[in-house]
Amino acid sequence: MPDRIVLGFDTSAAHCAAALLRGDVLIATRHEDMAKGQAERLMPLMEEMLAGAGLGWRDLDAIGVGTGPGNFTGIRIGVAAARGLALALRIPSIGVGAPEALAWGLARPCRVVIPGRGGEVIWQDFTGPQEGEAEGRPQQAATGALPPGPAPAEPVVGIAEGVARLAALRCDRPQPRPAPRYLRPADAAPAREAPPVILP
Repeated sequence: MPDRIVLGFDTSAAHCAAALLRGDVLIATRHEDMAKGQAERLMPLMEEMLAGAGLGWRDLDAIGVGTGPGNFTGIRIGVAAARGLALALRIPSIGVGAPEALAWGLARPCRVVIPGRGGEVIWQDFTGPQEGEAEGRPQQAATGALPPGPAPAEPVVGIAEGVARLAALRCDRPQPRPAPRYLRPADAAPAREAPPVILP
């Protein structure tokens, strides 16, 4: 793998997490738990991490971002930041699902289970090679009601490192722009009032 510098980050749950790779070497990582405030903290956190590694934004060769499933607002924050940075820096941005990021480094077959809200979990099974695209799709189930399959495995890397490593593997191939992955409708109810009339 070339010694490209790849930044991976994730805000799909109650955290801001970021990791920095040079080639296949993890050179920096940050993880801060937070229930809210990711929008204000994400960019300073990444800037601090880059500065601590003696790097700047223009040193980046690619960006990876966690696309969920997870917290609606958090996913949108991360995806918007990745798209904006990629556009400004003219580098690729690659979306990586949360379960596949957490499956990095795990022996196959494996199952990744992520705690969700309201007594539910997000889960996904993986059978193929680590560098391949994710098989199937993430699903949601009540805690303790998972279907038969591999035993849930404990991740061996943080979510941001998994995002960065998969982005590094995929950045040489054309990728769609990162987009949020949701498993259920948004909690916000649609407006009850009719939208305003647009005048000609």
